[in-house]
This record gives sequence, structure tokens and C-alpha cells, in this order.
Amino acid sequence: MSGVVFALLGVAIAAGLAGTGSAMGVGIAGQAAAGVVTEDPNKFAKVLLLQLLPGTQGIYGLLVGFIALSKIGLLGGGINWDMPVAEGLLYLMGCLPIGIVGLLSAIAQGKTSAASIGIVARKPEQFGKAMLFPAMVETYAILALLVSILAINAL
Repeated sequence: MSGVVFALLGVAIAAGLAGTGSAMGVGIAGQAAAGVVTEDPNKFAKVLLLQLLPGTQGIYGLLVGFIALSKIGLLGGGINWDMPVAEGLLYLMGCLPIGIVGLLSAIAQGKTSAASIGIVARKPEQFGKAMLFPAMVETYAILALLVSILAINAL
């Protein structure tokens, strides 16, 4: 078996898990946002920004996936089908941080965004403070993104 299989599995995990987490997180926050907009349509822009925050993890997973695809040569047409299994496993391991952390942090960020949307519903002037809570969750997604990028670029 070629190591490319493991490398491509890593790409699928990075993009798939982080994207799934983002979809779930945006959905959770969107439910809260829809309720607020029903009561006060003027708060649409503020709650939309809070709803969008969990979507970044999906972007991070996609970015790592593209970097890995580029490094293994699939995007440039020069893929090495004889890649050693050990190298493929290294790509897989490099993709895991953003895949796993992206999944879990996007869901947590969706829940935190939903709570922050509740703040905006009652006290719209506290929007700046409400943004800080989901932004704290984002920190860990960014750390996982950096680890994945550094690991893949080291190959």
C-alpha cells in the first residue's frame, strides 16, 4: 500500500472533521440568531457576525488540506504514488490536530456564540464583550492550525 493513501486520509480528516464541526457550530448559533431576529430584525448584523465565527474552523481544515495536497503533489500533477507508508502516516498525523480540534472547537464555539447572541438580544450595547467569549474558543483552533501547518511543512 502506498503512503499516499494515508496522506489523503489526513486531508479528508482535516477538511472533513473541521468542516463538520463548523457546520454544526454555525447551525447551533444560527438557531439562536433566528430567534433574536424574529423579535428584533435590527439586530441581524450583530447576530450574523456571532453566527459566522464557528465557520472559521472549516476554513482552517480546508487550508491544511490544500497545503497537504500541494505538498504531496496532487494539485501540481506530480504526485508520488510510491510515497513510503511512513511519510504518508506523517502527513496523516500532521492533519489530525486541525481535524480533531477543529471539530470540537467549532461545536463549542457555536454554543458560546449562541450564548453571546443571548447577550446581544438583551443588551445590544454589549456586543463587543459578547464577541470575546467565542473568540476565546477560536484561540485553540488557531493553535491547532499552526501545529498542522508546521508539521506538514516540515515534511
